[in-house]
Amino acid sequence: MAATTLATAEGKRPSARLRRLEDERWLALVLLTPTAVLLGLFIAYPFVEGVLLSLSSARVGDPGQFVGLKNFYKIWNDSIFHTTVWNTFWYTGVTTVFKLALGLWLALLLNRHFRGKAIIRAFILLPFIIPTVLSTFAWKWMFDPTFSVINWTLFQLGLITTRINWLGDPDLAMTSIIVINIWRGVPFFAITLLAGLQTISPELHEAAAIDGARPWARFWHVTWPLLMPVTLVVVLFSVIQTFADFQLVYVMTGGGPANATHLFATYAYQLGIGTGLLSEGAAISLAMFPFLFIIVVAQLLYIRRVETR
Repeated sequence: MAATTLATAEGKRPSARLRRLEDERWLALVLLTPTAVLLGLFIAYPFVEGVLLSLSSARVGDPGQFVGLKNFYKIWNDSIFHTTVWNTFWYTGVTTVFKLALGLWLALLLNRHFRGKAIIRAFILLPFIIPTVLSTFAWKWMFDPTFSVINWTLFQLGLITTRINWLGDPDLAMTSIIVINIWRGVPFFAITLLAGLQTISPELHEAAAIDGARPWARFWHVTWPLLMPVTLVVVLFSVIQTFADFQLVYVMTGGGPANATHLFATYAYQLGIGTGLLSEGAAISLAMFPFLFIIVVAQLLYIRRVETR
């Protein structure tokens, strides 16, 4: 009887493959393999191909040959590339500051209790939900010098006497795309910061109020420190997305007028696809990587320092 029971137990033992999966190291390897394959196919492989392309003289229909850092030296002496670098940093910095300020203001308002709060929250998300190209075409019509509703409104208010060519002037064109990016990005900041605000216990504000702290003091010494980790993560994602922005600028100005509103992505597209200089376009795309890498690493280190306090 005992021998029969032992034989049955041995027959029900898991196979060697299943026993191996009980080891956390093997289980982690199995679970991470599909993700690693996808990242390798859609991120690592294109990145390596881009590096190889930037080190060659490839054009459309011509595989080219190895030229080393010649393409990087060429774009370094390109005045349009210098303008592109300045535009990208200015565009990213200004929009991030305004999106953070307006998003935080909206989050503080939406964190209060009032009638119709759910509807207003859903309405605020519309700029972020609408496809970028669709909303940008609407803005392009609003900034059109002939049919601009903005010009019509300013004319009716007596603020202008002639039409303003918003997208034909370099400074006004950059200001226009900055305004559109802020309009589109504020909902992302507002909803994310609102989620962070709702994790802060009201008892902390009540205790601070009992101690005599005014609203601004309660915000600065209670709300803001607790909201800082969420804020830094939101800013990090916003910087990455804004730094590599393409659709908005391409639809609004195409990098114009006179290449005055180019960002890294739009200038790389114009050279690589528009003129067929694939290697130079790849070099401009890779030139964005060191700047973005330094910014992201600096922000991650700062986030880690804040979280360890």
